[in-house]
Amino acid sequence: MKKDIHPDYHMIDVKMTDGTTYQVRSTWGAEGDTMTLDIDPTVHPAWTGGSAKLMDAGGRVSKFKNKYAGLGF
Repeated sequence: MKKDIHPDYHMIDVKMTDGTTYQVRSTWGAEGDTMTLDIDPTVHPAWTGGSAKLMDAGGRVSKFKNKYAGLGF
């Protein structure tokens, strides 16, 4: 491999939405940084079989529902 062209590969902490953390090697951030996830496999409907509901943090879902309320969406 060529020297000095690859990003630094180091350990970071990943904080899930329920507060649990684990360590993983990554090129993100710096050694020891914490990446906080907004959506992870424990809360996303694609991985929970639809039992979990996503929180509408940005308001886009409510804006859509208000705009098309009379159309049955």
